[in-house]
Amino acid sequence: MTRQAISELRLHRTTTVRVGSVNIGGGAPIAVQSMTMTDTADIEATAAQCIELADAGSDMVRITVNQDEAAKAVPDIKQRMLDSGCTVPLIGDFHYNGHLLLTRHPKCAKALDKYRINPGNVGTGNRRDEQFQTICGIAKVNGKPVRIGVNGGSLNQDLVMEKMQANTDKDLGLASEEIINECMVISALESTELALRSGLTEQQIIISCKVSRPRDLIRIYRALATQTTQPLHLGLTEAGMGLKGLVWSAAAMGTLLSEGIGDTIRVSLTPSPNGDRREEVYAACELLQSLSLRAFAPSVTACPGCGRTTSSTFQELAQRVQVYIRSMMPTWKMQYSGVEEMTVA
Repeated sequence: MTRQAISELRLHRTTTVRVGSVNIGGGAPIAVQSMTMTDTADIEATAAQCIELADAGSDMVRITVNQDEAAKAVPDIKQRMLDSGCTVPLIGDFHYNGHLLLTRHPKCAKALDKYRINPGNVGTGNRRDEQFQTICGIAKVNGKPVRIGVNGGSLNQDLVMEKMQANTDKDLGLASEEIINECMVISALESTELALRSGLTEQQIIISCKVSRPRDLIRIYRALATQTTQPLHLGLTEAGMGLKGLVWSAAAMGTLLSEGIGDTIRVSLTPSPNGDRREEVYAACELLQSLSLRAFAPSVTACPGCGRTTSSTFQELAQRVQVYIRSMMPTWKMQYSGVEEMTVA
């Protein structure tokens, strides 16, 4: 399929949300996101991994902000990135206590380019809305966008029980997975409305609904695409390790992207012990490049091998070429316009 044909499939037009220097939605290039796995309080290690992920092709980098020490470290992490020439947006990932951390650490709130809020664990009962609105209020004051990140593992159980009971009372005959998928969409849309009532604009809200199974993710995002024009962040949660994580992520996100659904993506791979975190970035870039949605690096075409190939020379050569290209891309992108479009055979 040609690049023109793919672009014509992008019929789900969304609102543009600016995250730092990167536009999300509104027809902008689909952005790759990654997440560090360092202790955020370790400024040196976290800044180094942010830079490493950016050099690998990540357009945005997310870090955990889970305690006071992490929140205090954020401004220094951002400054180290800038000092090294790394300008990718820095996103703060908040669970449970984000309203407290952002309130206690205004420098952290200012340094971050976007806040991720999980409406399922921002609070319980009446405090859920109050604490959610606190984060939205801080985002409004600082002019920051938010991602309303609904997650299947922390979905509002009050909403689930309400829908389960209605299914029983009205004899609707829905399977439990259908009800949970519906609740994911409802949670995202209701949280978006609450964010708007809290003073945020449509230009400040990105939505995600992450689950672990490709089939459910496809159904949820197809439903979202018919009910909102907010930019959509795609990704499986807990995709898994290695081959399984790659295949499941590609099956889910490739389907949606080919339908024109999705404005930013993350391939959430579980790394092997001492593994390379950049692998999730490479996977996301390859997925987009395979659909001709973006170009990140020259594509290496290599023989898969068969009974006619008795030597490992071609395998070793292909591997060396791939490693070399990845190592040189940060430099080549600065020096040679269009190098990403090349094919190496």
